[in-house]
Amino acid sequence: MAKTASFGVMHLGIAFSVSYILTGSVAISGAITLIEPLCNTVAHYFFDKYWGHPEVVARLQTWRRRLRAQPKSPASVGI
Repeated sequence: MAKTASFGVMHLGIAFSVSYILTGSVAISGAITLIEPLCNTVAHYFFDKYWGHPEVVARLQTWRRRLRAQPKSPASVGI
């Protein structure tokens, strides 16, 4: 747990530092530092919810088969 907590603190420090360098504003950097992990947490919830869902897996497999079945263009094979 200590490793996870220290990584979280490091992540927040890096997020603040990068956003401060880019914006020069403590307020904007602080907002980015707080909002970005919140958005990632919400996105991860939905990602986790649908990861491995049978319908999603079937769609991905169909998409992969279609990509593999497409003929190769001369440019893609180095001709």
